[in-house]
Amino acid sequence: MVSYMPVLWIVWAVVLSILLILLAYRGTLTRYEEDQLFLDPAEDHQKSAQAAILKRIDKIQPFVRVSIGATCVMTAGILGIYVWDAIQHLN
Repeated sequence: MVSYMPVLWIVWAVVLSILLILLAYRGTLTRYEEDQLFLDPAEDHQKSAQAAILKRIDKIQPFVRVSIGATCVMTAGILGIYVWDAIQHLN
């Protein structure tokens, strides 16, 4: 196999680790998010707490999307390299 494959695997593992960390962080944030709130004026602190949670989730969402995309592209690239190498060895 080509000599740059170990480096590619390490970069893929780092990107995947970042993705898993971001997903775990988002999971801890959404654990306290309510699906439905019935608020009266006396419960404004709950509304502000939910707004703060949504603000943090919206802040990390672009990073989650980029890391998902990078992981998918790198996975497809690694698989493509192995398939190409297998085709070359069969010929």
